[in-house]
Amino acid sequence: MTSSASSGATAPAATASPPAPRGREGRRLAPAYGLTAPATIFVLLALMGPLALMFRYSLNRFVPGQMMVEALTLDNYARFFADSFYQEVLGTTLWISALSTLLCLVAGFPVAYFLVRQASDKWKGRLLLLIVLPLLMGNAVRTAAWMVILGDKGLFNAVIETVGLSPVKLMYTPTAVVIGLVSVLLPFMIVTLQSVIEGIDANLESAAQSLGASHLTVLWRVVLPLALPGILAGTMLCFILSMNAYATPVLIGGPTFHMMAPTVYQQVAKAMNWPFGAALAFVLMAVTLVLTTTANVLVQRRYRRWSE
Repeated sequence: MTSSASSGATAPAATASPPAPRGREGRRLAPAYGLTAPATIFVLLALMGPLALMFRYSLNRFVPGQMMVEALTLDNYARFFADSFYQEVLGTTLWISALSTLLCLVAGFPVAYFLVRQASDKWKGRLLLLIVLPLLMGNAVRTAAWMVILGDKGLFNAVIETVGLSPVKLMYTPTAVVIGLVSVLLPFMIVTLQSVIEGIDANLESAAQSLGASHLTVLWRVVLPLALPGILAGTMLCFILSMNAYATPVLIGGPTFHMMAPTVYQQVAKAMNWPFGAALAFVLMAVTLVLTTTANVLVQRRYRRWSE
């Protein structure tokens, strides 16, 4: 009886270990939140505070002699969409920025690739220093140098006249603005691409070439897909900076060439129309944000497709 009872008894089920208490995890995260909260609040106030104030200004009404009257109206935004002049200014800003960014990418990628794959360590540091050195000067100083070069009696026309060619009108033209913007933005593109190409394993290119791929095929099928995140970052950075450029369009473009940033300044500082200037600033910011976000989504989809 005893043996049968013992054989018929079932072994007790193993009890699962209790989950870790959530209070302990919360106590562990509390110091991290406490340390990051002041900096987060400061950054939010420093960035979002001026934007919120400018947005509130854009809803006010401009009255000559009173500068700004408290109101809640969308008349300033309606004025932008109703006036073809400001739409043309936005269109000019878009194509100048897109062209400048494309030229920076076309010119910057070969330089970045050469720095990573061809230049020695000693020369790489020296060349990077030469590329970054113009960033130590202000945009106004570099733009003034281009005014000397591209002027009617400047260095460029002096050189082409010595070879028997007629002088070219470059100053105060869109071409001069594009040249000035590319010279300002090109170092950002090169440094961004160089840091990304550094992370691409050179053995992947060697393996592709050993399988019979040409150098151009390796660049197109191996390097470009892997460098796509850096290309996206560099183009977005250059595009945003060119959309908000001020010194180069003013000094090289002249009084008859209009882009959005100088137009915002004219409305705020010269016409004293703060509501409309704030509305123009928000239109510029919204268009830039929508375009960069859309490009980011499309490129990320293409990058995942290549990765698969």
